Amino acid sequence: MGVSSGGGAPGRTTMSEINVTPMVDVMLVLLIIFMVTAPLIQQGVKVNLPDAKAQPVEATDKKLVLTVDASQRVYIGEAEVKLEELEEKLKTNAKAQADKELYLHADRTLPYGVIVEVMAAAQRAGVNNVGMITDPAGSPKVSKPKKKDP
Repeated sequence: MGVSSGGGAPGRTTMSEINVTPMVDVMLVLLIIFMVTAPLIQQGVKVNLPDAKAQPVEATDKKLVLTVDASQRVYIGEAEVKLEELEEKLKTNAKAQADKELYLHADRTLPYGVIVEVMAAAQRAGVNNVGMITDPAGSPKVSKPKKKDP
């Protein structure tokens, strides 16, 4: 009886190198996908922000953004909320209650009274710190798209 002490089929050796070519191909495809889709991802609602000559504040983590557009529609993040329901929504918002802070992203054409109403609703909901988001000086203005004549 011939017993081979090799433990495997004669003439076969194990490959000790890892072929990284398929992994590199997959990583390059993923890189291209992220490079193409990253500019398309846009958060929030577009508003025409007021200008301010101030240094930008570095945010270390994601904060709650409250947006008021030119039509006086109010958004928490990207979800539209009626102004009358804003206080209740902020009271039930876990992030607002945990941080007691939010950023106000309001259009420059809004009447002062609307902004005061929004800030008062936030204060009544227990949000004590309200940051105002503005355009840094020298940034391009948001322009309305021009209508094409048929």
